[in-house]
Amino acid sequence: MKLSGQVAIITGAASGIGRATVELALREGARVVAVDRDAAALATLAGTRGEMACRCIAGDVLDEALARTAVDDTVAAWGRVDILVTAAGISLGKPALETSLTDWNDVMAVNVTGTFLWIRECLRQMTRQGSGAIVTLASQLARAGGRNNAAYVASKGAVLALTRAVALDYVDRGIRCNAVLPGATETPMLNRSFNRAADPDAARERSRTRHAMGRFGKPEEVAAAILYLAGSDASFVTGVELPVDGGWLAA
Repeated sequence: MKLSGQVAIITGAASGIGRATVELALREGARVVAVDRDAAALATLAGTRGEMACRCIAGDVLDEALARTAVDDTVAAWGRVDILVTAAGISLGKPALETSLTDWNDVMAVNVTGTFLWIRECLRQMTRQGSGAIVTLASQLARAGGRNNAAYVASKGAVLALTRAVALDYVDRGIRCNAVLPGATETPMLNRSFNRAADPDAARERSRTRHAMGRFGKPEEVAAAILYLAGSDASFVTGVELPVDGGWLAA
């Protein structure tokens, strides 16, 4: 098992890519702290594994005290934090002129500030132990651009910049930081984005055919890329942007 003995904290863990990453990490032998504001969905994660393998924390990723307590409690229980995956994110699907300041601030808060807060709190422990792997969730749209989603695209560009900064600032402390850039992936967030369109079916088809592979990604496919970046197979990899986008950027 590729993560045997490792301890991982995963935000946005109750659905989509975050949930697939939790499930894969558990199968690969990690002990996981799963964080999400959806307490009911979180409750189904641990399953028969129980708290010996998966601990669930319901709360807002913007809660600074929660982030610090979660890391402290993880260290108290399991001695270390080896992996952080910041999968929590939101998207409102509006062009700039239709984006209110509240809209902008909400997206930036969850996608950028939430990512920063959990990175910072995990860095406190990772620097003490002299090792760690951080994987952020950006988007292929941060590289390619995208229509009608100004705040989301900008937020994911900020996540990429933060990822590179952290990678360089902590490379000499044994810590790696990399980003995954998913294409459109079959998640509740993607379905909500299509449902906001005037013609959801047409919007879905335009997005599907924009991918060179002619299909959407699966959460498990993105989780596999996250596993690679978080594990020892990527021991010489830091500061990279790994597209998992079905050929979107190449097309």
